[in-house]
Amino acid sequence: MISRLEQLCLDKGLKMTEQRRVIARVLSDSADHPDVEQVYRRATEVDPRISIATVYRTVRLFEEANILARHDFGDGRSRYEEMPSDHHDHLIDLQSGRVIEFRNEQIEKLQEFIAGELGYELVGHRLELYAVPRRGKNRSSEKSSEE
Repeated sequence: MISRLEQLCLDKGLKMTEQRRVIARVLSDSADHPDVEQVYRRATEVDPRISIATVYRTVRLFEEANILARHDFGDGRSRYEEMPSDHHDHLIDLQSGRVIEFRNEQIEKLQEFIAGELGYELVGHRLELYAVPRRGKNRSSEKSSEE
């Protein structure tokens, strides 16, 4: 079975070596936003011959082809996700490093309003919220859209 990321690569005409396929599958299967080191560890579990340099080159290639989105969530590491088909924002848990994807229509409308008030038409944005869990909050009852 071909992964979503592999299909995007093929659609863009990228040459898919076996090592690139493994890296694409690892990224497609990631429910988090892994950095290159995490991608490398996961890829070498599938194929121990993959080098860290190959992972760096492949991630850069995928990013340049607009197949991957790179994020800097303030922890000094570039982290990656498949280029989203739908807009979403991120909340970063500063204690655990967990990244929660969300969409909020009120925030979207407010950003449009602010741009309009300043005489602009909003054509894009990126919102990252940095937070820590509330004290006494029961984390098992949380609802998140993290995938």
